[in-house]
Amino acid sequence: MPEAAVLTDPFTDMVGKLTTFNKALTTKTPIAQTPKELVWALNKAKLYRYIPVVPKEKRHPVPLLLVFALMSRPYILDLRPGHSFVEYMVNSGYDLYLLDWGVPGPEDKNLKFDDYCLDYLPRAIRKMKSVSGVEEFSMLGWCIGAILSTIYSCLRPDDGLRNLILLTAPLDFSNKENITFARWTDERYFDIDKLLAAFGNMPGEMIDYGARALKPVENYIVNYLKLWDNIENPQVIEAWQAMNTWVTDNIPMTGGTFRQLIVDLYRNDRLMRGEMMIRGERVDLSRLRANLLTVIAEGDHITPPCQSKAILSKVGGKDKELFNVPGGHIGIMAGSGANKRTWPKIDSWLAGRSK
Repeated sequence: MPEAAVLTDPFTDMVGKLTTFNKALTTKTPIAQTPKELVWALNKAKLYRYIPVVPKEKRHPVPLLLVFALMSRPYILDLRPGHSFVEYMVNSGYDLYLLDWGVPGPEDKNLKFDDYCLDYLPRAIRKMKSVSGVEEFSMLGWCIGAILSTIYSCLRPDDGLRNLILLTAPLDFSNKENITFARWTDERYFDIDKLLAAFGNMPGEMIDYGARALKPVENYIVNYLKLWDNIENPQVIEAWQAMNTWVTDNIPMTGGTFRQLIVDLYRNDRLMRGEMMIRGERVDLSRLRANLLTVIAEGDHITPPCQSKAILSKVGGKDKELFNVPGGHIGIMAGSGANKRTWPKIDSWLAGRSK
């Protein structure tokens, strides 16, 4: 007699899928698991050194500092084991450091680019030099972190920076027709004084909503439909859940910095025009002499490619390269193809310049 066929109860099957779906939406997954040690702290900011796994004699001598945005958690760089840029670079022999800006409180509302670029970054870098025993270093800035890295590099060109990597860097705000956020921050519609008077700092939830609303169908509908369509695939669920953990973990941006971002950059393009002042010092892009790699996401709707290209014609260094990657603002570093395109490129470019 043939074995009886196992019949699936459609109701039970649907309940199981809905339970899995709800769990994926509501459960935080473990993140940032690459081993590291705290080596420095100032206010909310912390500097971490990742524990090396490659013997010292085989490591790249020049340390690498990761500088992420101010309004998002930096663990997108170390999202999950097996799919982590941090893990990849540590395994590739880099002495790797991460500057985590932390979560600003109401008492931090007056912090500005000035403070981050002339207080926090220089002190963290001095500590990194002390720990590594090396005076030269490389730095990678992503998104707002790229703005901070660029400003610092111009103001302190003789501080030992050998290599600078800029990822999806929002530096050029001249082409307002192609910069989506620029339309929303127009002073005719957006009263920054009232907003900051009410909140002090710019709430992370508002920044997140602004980014999501640029592509509302994709972010509020398609994203969840993709999860449902793959609800029986554990690998897809794991990846989706890790990304969702990061996306929903928002932090505020200090009021002083947000005001500079909107007024000095989005509205007046002062950095590219050579008019940006940081504690009385003019940010002169021609003073940036480090070897430069600018990575552009071709499908980036948050930092369109037009914002990242002009820096190459402004800086004073001779070793500079533009690298275009298919994908979006986050996908080029955390998407499924990042370990095949972006990470190897950064490694190969940096390796020859870190000897």
